[in-house]
Amino acid sequence: MTKPLLRYSVFSVNDHHPRLPRTIPQLYEQVMGQCELAERLGYDTFYCAEHHFHEYGVVPDPAVFLSALAQRTKKIRLGTAISILTFHDPRRIAETYSMLDMMSGGRFVFGVGSGYLAHEFIGYGNEPKEKRDRFNENLDIVKRLMAGETLTYQGQYSKSEKVVLNVLPHNGRVPPIYVAVLAREAAYHVGKQKNRIFTVPYASCKDFADIGAMLAEYRKGRAEAGLPKDDDDHVFVLHTYVARTDEEARAQCKAAYDLYVATRLYAKRHEYDDILANGICLFGSVETVARKVAALHEMGIRNVGTIHNFGAQTPDLVERSMTLFAKEVMPAAAALAGATALAS
Repeated sequence: MTKPLLRYSVFSVNDHHPRLPRTIPQLYEQVMGQCELAERLGYDTFYCAEHHFHEYGVVPDPAVFLSALAQRTKKIRLGTAISILTFHDPRRIAETYSMLDMMSGGRFVFGVGSGYLAHEFIGYGNEPKEKRDRFNENLDIVKRLMAGETLTYQGQYSKSEKVVLNVLPHNGRVPPIYVAVLAREAAYHVGKQKNRIFTVPYASCKDFADIGAMLAEYRKGRAEAGLPKDDDDHVFVLHTYVARTDEEARAQCKAAYDLYVATRLYAKRHEYDDILANGICLFGSVETVARKVAALHEMGIRNVGTIHNFGAQTPDLVERSMTLFAKEVMPAAAALAGATALAS
């Protein structure tokens, strides 16, 4: 079988808008149906966000959500984007997600991060200034426990005495781990630490070309750590809406996207016209989006994440966009990227 030029995923933030009619149970059912659709359409991975104490995102425990999806799907990988290690006991995280990986038959993808929303740190009683040290310590513990180590540990925030998991990941293999970053300069350090990277360029880059610069920074760190390039060492996620024409995309997507932006806490307020201007999106016709995906491939990106569901967009439009992307953008982008690769 020929290896695909790009790998594609679907990411759901699960943003809730309590002033609109859609309830949280309805949102859950819509997103789970979209994961099932993503599997039928051939997407590689479905990612679920973790958020707390605000309608910014209404999945506080991705393991619960992904466990339900593990029973409703067979092939698609299921990932966290991200599990906020800073807030939780690393022993609990290691055993919970090992169990999820086992239940899904080894389909779990482990996106991890340190958190960035002030109200979440307040809610958990954590100091934001400690988050990097807490994250590094907890990630070390999680990796070692998932690998089957009997762990005696004395850290700054955690102490363990001969702890060993009673449930290990599927086939004893630690799931692929991706570290989330929000700042471009952090990409180099993630590579230098020999970690995979997960990022949403909307929050990290100044324009579309800057996405390639961010990947280059990550590659630089990875090379200095003595690691080769790997097509599966990164995920770059962009807000996505595909329609028949650019004008139709605007008519169907602008209001939902602008609502999403207006309710994003602490994020850059790039509304629809702003993000079209800076290019950090996959909005437009099949042809427009395919050209941008091919340009991402030319930058070196091989793993493209898509956010189709935002701002209480109606399920029929979300699913139409997902379908157009899979059935028409993916092959068109592959043809453009393949032609570029052959010509270079």
